[in-house]
This record gives sequence, C-alpha cells and structure tokens, in this order.
Amino acid sequence: MSNSTKTPIGVFDSGYGGLTILRQFLASMPEYDFIYLGDNARAPYGTRSFEVVYEFTWQAVRRLFEMGCPLVILACNTASAKALRSIQQINLPHTAPENRVLGVIRPTVEAIGEVTRNGHVGILGTEGTIRSGSYVIEIGKLFPSISLQSEFCPMWVPLVENREFDQPGADYFVRKDLDRLLQKDPLIDTIILGCTHYPLLINKISQYVPEHVRLLEQGEYVSRSLADYLHRHPEMDKRCSKGGTCSFFTTESEEKFSDSASVFLHEEIHVQHITLE
Repeated sequence: MSNSTKTPIGVFDSGYGGLTILRQFLASMPEYDFIYLGDNARAPYGTRSFEVVYEFTWQAVRRLFEMGCPLVILACNTASAKALRSIQQINLPHTAPENRVLGVIRPTVEAIGEVTRNGHVGILGTEGTIRSGSYVIEIGKLFPSISLQSEFCPMWVPLVENREFDQPGADYFVRKDLDRLLQKDPLIDTIILGCTHYPLLINKISQYVPEHVRLLEQGEYVSRSLADYLHRHPEMDKRCSKGGTCSFFTTESEEKFSDSASVFLHEEIHVQHITLE
C-alpha cells in the first residue's frame, strides 16, 4: 500500500510511556499500520489543568486525523482522564464524525473483574490521573462493590524518563508510595499501574509488594480491547490500512526521542519532528 493511501491507527501520548502500549500493539497486531505521536516538548501532562490537557490532546488528535488516521488511541492515562470524553462528545460530532478516539482507562477497568480475587484494588498513577477520579468513576459503574484506594507517585515518571528506573535511587520512592497505598487498605490484592511509564519500574515494584498482590499492566488489556473493538466494528477495521509499518513523530528533539524510545521498544527507530498548534 502506498503512503498516499495509508490510513494508520494513531497512538498518542504526552511522552514516552505510550510506547509500552504501542509495543503491545506491534506484538499482537503486527499487520496494521501505526503512527506514534509524542508531545515530548510539553510533557509531562500529569500536573497540568483539565483545560490545558484537553487543548493539547485535541491538537494532537487533529494532527493524527490530518495524517490519515481514522482511529486514534490515547495511550496516556492523563489524556484519557482529562480529555477523552470532551473530544468524543464535543469535537468529533462536528469535526470528524466518522473517526473515533479511544482511551486506556476503560479497557483497564474492564479487566479488573478477572484479576482481583477479593475486590480490594489499588491504583497508582500521576497526580492528574488520580485527582481526575476517572478510575473511581469507571470502576464504580462496572464494579460498584469493589473497594478502591489510590496513590499518586510524583517521582515515578521522572525516574523512568531519566533512566533511573533500575537504579538504587528508585527504591526509596517506589517503596514509599507503595507503602502509602497498602497502608490505606492492607487487603489490596490487585494494583493497577495507571500510568504507561510504570511497566519499566515493574522489577522495583515487585520487590515491595506482597507476593499475593497482582500487578495489572495496561498494555496487554488495551491491546486486547483494541483487537476486540476492530472485530466488533468491521467498518472501522476496513478503514485501517494493513502494511505492517510504524512511523514515529515527536514535538521534541528527534535525537533525544530516538535515544529514549529505544529503552521502551528495545530497538532503534527513525523519528521525525512535528509541531502542534
């Protein structure tokens, strides 16, 4: 399929964390074309206001539409929490009614029922994701009997993005935030890693949680949900081109993105600079 007719699935994140979601897409859906767009120049989104996250996210989604994407995945918990609903309800009906934008929170929540055994769940995320209450709302809709406790982890994303996630200095922050969460409810048997950066800290996290606690990484469940969505919507599946390609764009330095992305994808990539407005 030529570039002129390519209609890839767009994957957006404020930074690098969404690459953990993309990695799962590429592994389980290798036949599809993808475009990854990271707004690294304006990251992190976690502490920004609803209005700013919504504005930035819509700029990125609109650009991905312009690049031919009929379907965009917000591979970012903060964007999913603060911008997804507004984009779906306000922007799409008037701007691109035939296109779709999906997030990572709903697929994660849907998986809770099959993971927790006692209904006591914890969630770790950025300040923006936790304060938005999105997980509380979605879990309340699907599983009203589940007891949910949350904790935001302000140092975890910087640890990952500065490649300190496997260094001794990370232990203090990981242990402190996990202890705070588990003190809120010692019966927690499942912890949602509610930020796409956190899988890179999985070795540290595993050291400081009881053996019976299950850690829910989003990539597997979001990928499964996307495949199910395309199966249930064959009209959208037909619009998504299948050439097995993946292109990368960043609003930051190409060299910096390529270097950092290799940590997430375990391979060298070619990336192009892009501006959003």
